[in-house]
Amino acid sequence: MRREHEKIYIYGKHALMEALTSTPHAVKKVFLSPEVNDPELRSLLKKRGIVAATLKTKELSHMVGRDTAHQGVIAITDPGAIILDFEYFMQTITVTDTTMLVLLDELTDPHNVGAIIRSAAAFGAAGVLLPSHNQAPITGAVVKASAGMAFRIPIVSIGNVNQTIDALKKELFRVYGLVMNGSVNIADAKFDGPTLFVVGNEGSGIRQKTFERCDVRLRIPMDERCESLNASVSAAVVLYAWSIRHPEALAR
Repeated sequence: MRREHEKIYIYGKHALMEALTSTPHAVKKVFLSPEVNDPELRSLLKKRGIVAATLKTKELSHMVGRDTAHQGVIAITDPGAIILDFEYFMQTITVTDTTMLVLLDELTDPHNVGAIIRSAAAFGAAGVLLPSHNQAPITGAVVKASAGMAFRIPIVSIGNVNQTIDALKKELFRVYGLVMNGSVNIADAKFDGPTLFVVGNEGSGIRQKTFERCDVRLRIPMDERCESLNASVSAAVVLYAWSIRHPEALAR
């Protein structure tokens, strides 16, 4: 996860527009195909003082892969500019009863990671916590799946997941694990204090030591003929349930 000295490609208009709006310092170079004639994008590039290089569509596809839907828009970004250390992040936020964080426990599918980041931004999360090992890192695919929200919501790099949970418990966070056979229906959860949601690996779920640290094991009621939801859909449902109880978090 600690890729501060590397660069990643992001692609598509929405991802670049969000980067230029929320964290322009992360954008290092921009490449556009001659067919891109977008006054809004051009205006924002000019405002940020970034001169876009022109490359043919074929050359752009070579940069990020022939099957990547880049829309003629590619940028090189520094992920270190958007990833925060946990200790620093905790110094920058004021923890209240409406503070909600999402911790990903070793998710490996970049599309799931991006989709969860998007849902976290949509439903009022204060940050998304990603472990530095055995976890899909921030990549162009993650940014694309997040619709650029990876540049809007704080992305926080953590070391040991269980130590992070212990530290947040000392800050009075209540820990909710998303599990298939949880004992508490999300409709009955009060979410009445600082909240940490833990989303487990796509295949194996939340690891045992982490599972034991969860104060509440949530379940999503569903048709018994449906075995389960994938990680990103489950996260979206639970985050929406939290937002219903905290509509003020959506107006920040």
